[in-house]
Amino acid sequence: MPPIEIGSLRPLKAIESRLARQAGGEANASRAVAGGGNEPGTVARSDMLSAGNPPVDSDRVAAIRKAIETGTYPVIPAKVADAIIAAGYLLRSGK
Repeated sequence: MPPIEIGSLRPLKAIESRLARQAGGEANASRAVAGGGNEPGTVARSDMLSAGNPPVDSDRVAAIRKAIETGTYPVIPAKVADAIIAAGYLLRSGK
């Protein structure tokens, strides 16, 4: 393997404020030309991309929470195992 040559090491210096102002001015000028004015462009959001509200039955959620709190919610190990296996298949298939 050939040796890797590293160029001369120079200590980092502070950026001159004059150069930073010039670079900022050029960027603002290019924005003004591209946008047609000094105001930033506006972006319209599409409602088509919105997922909307999830279909949640609030009454059902409240009933399940109450059953869990009181200890009357039935936990069936076979159903839990089936759900875990199904989730694993879904994660692997990418659906």
